[in-house]
Amino acid sequence: MPYGLGLERTANRLAAPNPLWGRAFEEEAARIRAAAGPDVLAIEHYGSTSVPGLCAKPIIDLLVGVADLSVADLHAPTMLALGYDDSGNGGVDGHRIFGKGAARTHLAHFVVHGGAEWVATLRFRDMLRADAGLCTAYEQLKSRLVAEHPADRAAYTAGKSEFILAALA
Repeated sequence: MPYGLGLERTANRLAAPNPLWGRAFEEEAARIRAAAGPDVLAIEHYGSTSVPGLCAKPIIDLLVGVADLSVADLHAPTMLALGYDDSGNGGVDGHRIFGKGAARTHLAHFVVHGGAEWVATLRFRDMLRADAGLCTAYEQLKSRLVAEHPADRAAYTAGKSEFILAALA
């Protein structure tokens, strides 16, 4: 897969940091911007692939800022045309998620630009980028969760919640 991306939907696996993940984000963000036009107010790279030096599931997370989540509904056909499928909120309140590929390479999370989800998500990303100790602790937690839940993405994600909330407190 290009840029070392791709993970089966239920699988959990961490990959070594790849300096090409930033390029993979830029290319996909440009495709979404071109297709969705001015309804997309901003797109940010977030998640572990956006943090240099951090092991990550090999899936690029895109935070797509829109004025209202109804904009995501309007652009569902656009995202389908770009090769995504509609994952609803994927169990994440305040998100509308589109996933690309049978082996996921990208997840586009539409959220309200400037809203609580937008702010908290980018704040946590920036904290990881700035604090090596926090980054190391997060990677250790993720490694443990992958070992405990190699085929349960929901349990893996839920296991990170307390850590993230504590960091943001």
